[in-house]
Amino acid sequence: VQLQASGGGLVQAGTSLRLSCTDSARAVSRNAMGWFRQAPGKEREFVSAISWSGGSTYYSDSVKGRFTISRDNDKNTVYLQMNTLRPEDSAVYYCAQAKEGSRYYNPIWPFPEYEYWGQGTLVTVSS
Repeated sequence: VQLQASGGGLVQAGTSLRLSCTDSARAVSRNAMGWFRQAPGKEREFVSAISWSGGSTYYSDSVKGRFTISRDNDKNTVYLQMNTLRPEDSAVYYCAQAKEGSRYYNPIWPFPEYEYWGQGTLVTVSS
């Protein structure tokens, strides 16, 4: 499984970005998925997760109300729509595939609930 995250970039505070995560082996469409981020000098943190069907979504308190996770299993893609971005949202964002049957919606560092990770995409928000 090789997850590929994309869509990062340099933006101003208050604007939006949409990240995408896909995988040529169609692994994305098989399980729950999550987004994480890691800022320089900080531990990786959970951002959001979505069930296999897309019917259940979960967010960290720091992004709730601003970020939206979604998925299109026909396109084998998971998205993270990030609105009203803040400088503190700057980080490398990673998508990850959850282990089947795991508590993917409440992962605990170092996140053993997830077994496959993408390479990350950098988001930089300027003030």
